[in-house]
Amino acid sequence: MKIKSVLEFSDIKAIAAGAEAEAVKHSWAVSIAIVDDGGNLLWFQRLDGAAPISALIAPGKARTSAMGRRESKAYEDMINGGRASFLSAPGLEGMLEGGVPILKDGQCLGAVGVSGVKSSEDAQIARAGIAAIGL
Repeated sequence: MKIKSVLEFSDIKAIAAGAEAEAVKHSWAVSIAIVDDGGNLLWFQRLDGAAPISALIAPGKARTSAMGRRESKAYEDMINGGRASFLSAPGLEGMLEGGVPILKDGQCLGAVGVSGVKSSEDAQIARAGIAAIGL
């Protein structure tokens, strides 16, 4: 039997605070979603001024990243590289850059999804949140 780390509520709050701080530092109006390793929503916040659609996109990016155990950008790159059939993959709805998995000891604990600014900036915010817990 293997032992696996799991996210605790204090971790979730620290990730959210780190992501929010990065967004606020740059005056980026975004939505931030954190999910567990099964893609279940653990945290969501929409900063002032964030577009309403970002509230749908951020959780989708997070779920896609957690379920795939990789950054959601990998799926965007596959599709942009010509593998359009991947658009029909069941259950994946956030195949855009901005979803980043939370990895520890080779295991996926969950993911952070951000939406509202350029995709690379969304990913930057997600990574800043994850860095807040030392990962």
